[in-house]
Amino acid sequence: MMNIRPVSDLRNRYPDVEKDVLTSGEPVFLTKNGYGSMVLLSLEMYAALTEDVETKLLQADAQAEATDARCSADEVFGRVRKRING
Repeated sequence: MMNIRPVSDLRNRYPDVEKDVLTSGEPVFLTKNGYGSMVLLSLEMYAALTEDVETKLLQADAQAEATDARCSADEVFGRVRKRING
């Protein structure tokens, strides 16, 4: 079940919010005036979410350094559109 709390809980009940994030292993969604404002994650959760992206970026940087070949924006976005549209 989603843990949704008002953003004021960061000020008034920080230890409780921190405990919820760290013990549940789930994000805490914060609202302000009834609307979504932020999401709190533990460092471990954030690392797990971003690890794959960072690895792919490092691989792309290494590949770019290994070759002089470059693609224009039109070529790149054309390939992306082809993949998306089938």
